[in-house]
Amino acid sequence: MISLLFWNVGRLSRHALVARLARANDADVILLAEVADEPIDLLKELNKTQASYFFSPGIGNTKILAFTRFSDQFLRPCSETDRLTIRRMRLPGLEEILLAVVHFPSKLHWSERSQAMECTELGAEIRKEEERAGHQRTILVGDLNMNPFESGMVSAAGLHAVMDRRIAREGSRVVQGREYPFFYNPMWGLLGDGSRGPAGTFFHRHAEQEAYFWNMFDQVLVRPALLDRFDFKDLAILDDAGDERLVKDSGVPDRDVGSDHLPVLFRLNLRVAA
Repeated sequence: MISLLFWNVGRLSRHALVARLARANDADVILLAEVADEPIDLLKELNKTQASYFFSPGIGNTKILAFTRFSDQFLRPCSETDRLTIRRMRLPGLEEILLAVVHFPSKLHWSERSQAMECTELGAEIRKEEERAGHQRTILVGDLNMNPFESGMVSAAGLHAVMDRRIAREGSRVVQGREYPFFYNPMWGLLGDGSRGPAGTFFHRHAEQEAYFWNMFDQVLVRPALLDRFDFKDLAILDDAGDERLVKDSGVPDRDVGSDHLPVLFRLNLRVAA
């Protein structure tokens, strides 16, 4: 099993906490957004007790940092923009996947319509790299700054992310003569207080008529080709870093300790079938 951890650290210096979080969850791949620390400081902290991690540099992306327990030659960027990195993860003896990591524009600066329109560009870029790679074994993870039910997430020309893996297994659907592949979005199952952990990844209370309070901005999307490699039980929103709580007594993210976002952990079984 490969363990992947994503966290938007909120432009705060959290290198020691990131290292504790990684060790507590046995993370093989660490993906960070809005990082205030220098990569070298994070790397030193990650390897403080044991030399385990490598820094995996990008080719132009400034919003996301990646650290792995394996050489960066196995996680090579194939497409990058300022807010997106798409990488081929090729580990010996394991199935190759495309790992796309994004930090999408915030609602502080972009309207929901603008986000939805930008999702069409994101979806098209992912499909282009899938065609280039010759497969659709793709994971998209990151701070999407949208909830699972918003237009950019669910529209066919956007990310086309559905809540039901049975629908996702259909592979794609045709709209106006154009075929669009599905993503499966398991984050629906973690939204609300019926989930086994926090009710979302980002909490915002404001004095407007419409307020969700909890939002699921940080998400993991899975292409149908990887559904048999992904188990919902191995997906979690984390509210602690071992013995250190990342939330207040009320259960909302504690920015004084961690970030205004909570980390997301998931695992994949990428072993090649005998």
